[in-house]
Amino acid sequence: MASETAKRSRSRSLIASSSENEPLDRSPREQRGHTVQVTTPIRAALTFDTEHHDRPNAGRPELVLDALAKAGIRATFFLQGRWVESEPSVARAIVAGGHLVGSHGFYHARMSYMTDDGIRHDISRAEEAIRDHAGVDPRPWFRLPFGDGASNERVLAGISAAGYRHVGWHVDTQDWQETLTSEELERCIRQGVRDAGDGAVVLLHGWPAATPWAVERVLAAASDDAVRYVRIDELGVPPIAILP
Repeated sequence: MASETAKRSRSRSLIASSSENEPLDRSPREQRGHTVQVTTPIRAALTFDTEHHDRPNAGRPELVLDALAKAGIRATFFLQGRWVESEPSVARAIVAGGHLVGSHGFYHARMSYMTDDGIRHDISRAEEAIRDHAGVDPRPWFRLPFGDGASNERVLAGISAAGYRHVGWHVDTQDWQETLTSEELERCIRQGVRDAGDGAVVLLHGWPAATPWAVERVLAAASDDAVRYVRIDELGVPPIAILP
């Protein structure tokens, strides 16, 4: 579940730069006497925190899966352990769709408030639920609930000891806002990816009603936007936690 104030102020993780990254090539080139603009697609990752929500009239993660399948795009889903236990068939459908699965903890609680034992218990219980019901190992991908603890050395050490690394985001869409329309969300995603550039990580959720329709339109416009949407593990660089 998302908190408005938390999402606005949360520390984020960025994607480390790498020589493997292809730069955006917007240089003009000559072709048959005409100058043409050549654009190399940038890579971006759509990521979905998939958890229990407390909002009325929410959508369903299955609609997000349908939008991704229609476009032939694979994404990354961070699954809450409690949600997986309650929706095992949807969790398996995420895996069957070829999407990358990471952990979002079991209780979706702020880890900076937990003891070291509490962090270990939450992570291990979520991992067990994902293994048992989705049939995959979520390691090493982990997203801290609310991004809480992304700059806390104790929390980061705890998830690292369990075999995980925190994956943050460059583009916070705030798709959890009930007044946000699918058109507004679409514009937010497309502009955010353009601003962040190659390696952009987009934060979305599996349950907001506007998200599936916005994702469908974003993916339909990917070619025009010169963006190639990939899984986190296809970006070619490891996520690192830093202050915003």
